[in-house]
Amino acid sequence: MARKRIREEEDAAIDMTPMLDIVFIMLIFFIVTTSFVKEAGIDVNKPEASQAQKKPSANIFIAIRANGEVWMDKRMVDVERVGANIERLLAEQPTDIVVIQADEEAKHGVVVEVMDQIKEAGIDKISIAAEDD
Repeated sequence: MARKRIREEEDAAIDMTPMLDIVFIMLIFFIVTTSFVKEAGIDVNKPEASQAQKKPSANIFIAIRANGEVWMDKRMVDVERVGANIERLLAEQPTDIVVIQADEEAKHGVVVEVMDQIKEAGIDKISIAAEDD
């Protein structure tokens, strides 16, 4: 009798394979459905606006410093290369909104050039970030 009990205890192991399959499927699902935000990489002093509105979240941010530097994806970019960089980011993750975070001391001409590059890349919805009062 003692022999039968030992054999039954050895056979009573729990199979972990189905649980691991479910965990891996959930992991793949969350990785595929995650959206990644491409931050500009720097902080700027945005102008204040009394009529600022919250817009839907965007995945691509472009920052323009007071000295005219343009930052995308945590690196400085030439104004002429903004369109090509947006096309690259759109290939990774499509979006229809780009947010420009321009410093309040940034030159208007640089902001307009960046907006032209964004339009050439095929994005029509451009938002300018501002601080609430």
